[in-house]
Amino acid sequence: MVDNRESMTAKLCAFARAYHSNNEPKKISDDYLAFDLMGKEEYEEIREHIISSYTHDRNIKGFVNTYFAPIPLARERFVEERLHSFADEPCQMVICGAGADTFSFRNDNENITIYEVDHPDTQKYKKQRILDLEWNIPKNVRFVSVDFNIEKMTDKLLSVGFDTSVKTFFTILGVSYYLTLPVFTETLRQIADLSALGSELVFDFPLYGTDFPQRVSHLEHITEELGEKMSGGFTYSDVSRALYSLGFQIDTYLPPVKVEKSYFGDRSDELHAFENVSLLSARYTSGYVFE
Repeated sequence: MVDNRESMTAKLCAFARAYHSNNEPKKISDDYLAFDLMGKEEYEEIREHIISSYTHDRNIKGFVNTYFAPIPLARERFVEERLHSFADEPCQMVICGAGADTFSFRNDNENITIYEVDHPDTQKYKKQRILDLEWNIPKNVRFVSVDFNIEKMTDKLLSVGFDTSVKTFFTILGVSYYLTLPVFTETLRQIADLSALGSELVFDFPLYGTDFPQRVSHLEHITEELGEKMSGGFTYSDVSRALYSLGFQIDTYLPPVKVEKSYFGDRSDELHAFENVSLLSARYTSGYVFE
């Protein structure tokens, strides 16, 4: 697993969700708690960072909508649509690298037991924000801290009551961009080890290639400057073979053109799907096909 300590890109994604919720009348997804969890001070710090580092203009809407908002908004919408159809009976949800995700506090389905998995440093920060805001942690939410350098996610989840016999909805968002295929496959293997038949896995991933518009390379340059270099992406064949070898069958695949049609097609602003980002869900149907 990737080491998911607090990162600037994660903060930019949280800012984008908050900015969209606060400023866009026509919402792709609505993380209406993102601003509260960030807090006004940090929100303004990120806003000033965007202005000073990228736009040099107080009107940041075009830049945020072009570079920072499309990916987190689309994947949040995709995940929550998939979960809605999955969670028609008691189940579990594991949010890998939960960061500043607010779903645990927006969720109104008490049949979902939610496990937020993240690095201890990130989780400590989030818990402090929750305490400061005087939010009540729902009874169906568990926080699971994992130092991915020395601990296994599987061991930590099992130690806090995760039930491998119960269907589970796993999400791993914004992580694959920074991993090689072998490392990402090991992440998927840990999820397979925890999966009951019928469990679902949802993630986003960048497509491998060089023939993409300028904003793709510009975003990669921005993340590299922030110390978070992207690894180049995967092909669909790479991903499908890895999933099949671990017992998953692809249920829904949205390449960039379908992401655009599904979530951005009727817009006239700067918000459009990223040309190299796909969304995918897969069902766990059997044990490993091969090791």
